[in-house]
Amino acid sequence: MEVLIAILVVAAVVVVGGIVSYNRFVSQRNLIRDAWANIDTELRRRYDLIPNLVETVRGYASHEREVLENVTRARSMATAATGSPAEQAAAEGPLVAALRQLFAVVENYPDLKANQSFLSLQAELANTEDRLQTARRFYNANVRDYNRRVQAFPSMIVARVFGFGLEEFFEVDDALRGEEGVPRVSFAGAAPGPVGPPPAGGPPPAGGPPPAGGPPPPPPAGPTPPAVPESPPAPPAGDRPPSPDGA
Repeated sequence: MEVLIAILVVAAVVVVGGIVSYNRFVSQRNLIRDAWANIDTELRRRYDLIPNLVETVRGYASHEREVLENVTRARSMATAATGSPAEQAAAEGPLVAALRQLFAVVENYPDLKANQSFLSLQAELANTEDRLQTARRFYNANVRDYNRRVQAFPSMIVARVFGFGLEEFFEVDDALRGEEGVPRVSFAGAAPGPVGPPPAGGPPPAGGPPPAGGPPPPPPAGPTPPAVPESPPAPPAGDRPPSPDGA
């Protein structure tokens, strides 16, 4: 009788644990779906901003046709992508690259950068990017926790029995940030040469004053002047020779 009770208790614990684990899987899966819906909302918001941004740039840089067409084409491809998060992220890659190229072109047009419509669209797009990255991090964090339970024991038993599989992450680069969008300045064409004062103790520059506290410079090279002969010393008064007139 005691053995039967022990078996029933163990079975009850296993069943209750399985129910709790199943309900947690369901809750996590719904949380992932809600997080993905937030990402999709921000993506659609970005898609709606891009046409107005392109038209504003076209008014100032109409000859940049290739750049504008790349952005429009990439947006159409990203809008048409309705697959898994990995497929959506792959479609977002060309759009991110096209947006970087567009903002690099804008740097060449000061009047466009000062346009209020462009500044407003740029601020809206940057705000959307911030919300999109926040939603992406929240989604990936939920996917990471869910996948860990799918692969860990004993919750993996419930996952296999009820068909809970691994979820995909959503990884996409930032459109308005990153090292690729930062302009680089090169000084490769600068003429070499010293730009500071000469080192201490070294020779002064040609034609310049001697360094303070140092020895005077040597005299300039040239012919040596002839030596002046010295006059003989005067004899004593008593030994003065007689003058010719006898005085």
